[in-house]
Amino acid sequence: MKNAIVGWIMAGMVLGVASAQIPQAYEIPPVFSALKVLPPDQLQGPHFRVRDSVPSDGYMMHFTIDSDYGVFNCVGRQHVSQQIVEIEAIAKLLKVSRSDLFAEGLKRSVEAPIDAVKNIVAEPGESVKKLPKTVGHFFSKVGSSIGNTARKVGKKFDESDGEVTGEDWATAGRGVGNAAKSIAGFDKAKLDTARQLGVDPYSDNKLLQEEMDKVTWAFFAGGLPLRIGATVVSGGASVALTATKTLGLPEDIYDVTPGELALRDRVMMQAMEVPEPVIDQVFMNPALTISLRHGILTTLSKMPPGPGRVEIVQSAAGLEQYRQVVFFHTALNQLAARHATTPYVAVKLFGRLPAGLAADDYLEIAAPVDYVSWTQQVADFARRDDLTGARKRLLTTGQMSKAAATGFAETNWQVVSMK
Repeated sequence: MKNAIVGWIMAGMVLGVASAQIPQAYEIPPVFSALKVLPPDQLQGPHFRVRDSVPSDGYMMHFTIDSDYGVFNCVGRQHVSQQIVEIEAIAKLLKVSRSDLFAEGLKRSVEAPIDAVKNIVAEPGESVKKLPKTVGHFFSKVGSSIGNTARKVGKKFDESDGEVTGEDWATAGRGVGNAAKSIAGFDKAKLDTARQLGVDPYSDNKLLQEEMDKVTWAFFAGGLPLRIGATVVSGGASVALTATKTLGLPEDIYDVTPGELALRDRVMMQAMEVPEPVIDQVFMNPALTISLRHGILTTLSKMPPGPGRVEIVQSAAGLEQYRQVVFFHTALNQLAARHATTPYVAVKLFGRLPAGLAADDYLEIAAPVDYVSWTQQVADFARRDDLTGARKRLLTTGQMSKAAATGFAETNWQVVSMK
C-alpha cells in the first residue's frame, strides 16, 4: 500500500492553515536502505527477505517483504515486526498440517463434531444462557454446517481406502475449520494457538487466519493437545515477540472469547457515555478488528474522563483502513505511556489524532512515525493557525530531518522523543 496512512491522518489536520506563508524549500522524502534501518534478524529469515529499497512518504517508511507465502507491503517498522512474526507462524502451522498427528486429529474429528454440535443445538440450555447476547449469532446454523462438512470429509476418507495424503487432510481441514469456528470451546482453542505463535488472534492476515482455523480445528475436534511453541525463530535468532508487544494489545486478548470481549467493550463505552449510535458504528466497522477495538477502548478507559474520550471513540469509529486503526491505536498507547508518568488533565481530539492536555497547559500530540521530512504537508501541520501562540508538543518515536527539526522549532513546537 503506497498511500501514506499517516499522511491521510495528518491531512485532516491542516484545515484552517493560513494561506499567506513565506515560501520555503520543501524536501523530497528519502529512500532508505533496509540494511541500515532494520536489525539483522529482520532483514531475512528461512521464509522471507526484506527488499533493500525502502521509500518514505514524509512520515513512515514503506517496506516490501518477499516470502514463501506471497509479497507483503508494510507501513512502518512496527508493521515489519508484526509481519515477520506472522510469516514464521504460517510456516509453523503449515509444518504441523503436514504431520501425522494432524492427520490423526482430523480423522478423529470426522465424527466427533457431529455429536458435539447436536448437544449444543438440542440442549442449548445452560451453556448458551451463560453467554452474552452478543455472541448468539456464533451458533446460528452451526449444526447443519458442521455435519455436512464432516460427512464430506468422512466420505473422502472412505473412498480412498484410508490412503489420504497430508495435503488431502489439509484441504479437508480447511473446510471443517471454517464451518466450526463458532462451536463452544473452539474460540478458546484458537486463542491458545495464537498465544503459542505470538500473533494477534484477530489479525487481518487472511492466510494466517485460515491456517490457524485449520490446524486448531483438527486438534480441538480430534481431542489432541496442540503444542506449537511460543518462540518464533527468525534468521537463526529468537525474537520471541507477541502481539501484546508488537501491537501493544491488552494481555486479556488471549484469555477472553470474542463474545466476552464485545460485552466488555460495550460496557466500557457506556461507562464513557458514548452514544448508542456511535457504539453500533464501532461494532459494525470492519476496520476495527476485535483486538484493536478492545485495545483502543481499554487504553482510553484509563485516560482522564470527559467529552474528549467520546470524541476519540467517534474518530476511531470512522476510520476506514486497518492500518489507519493500527496507527491510531499506537498513538493512543503513546499518550497512555506519557500519562502514566506525567498525568494529563484531559484528553481530546486534535484533527483526527488523539491528544493530551498536560498540567503545564501544553497540548501533546502523539506521532508514532518513522522519519519526518519537511514536506509541504508536514509544514502545513506545523503551522496550523488554530495553534498560533498555543503551547504544543509533538511526541514522536521516530527521527526528523534537519529541515523538519528546524521547521518545528521555528513554529514553536517542543519535540519530545518517545523512543
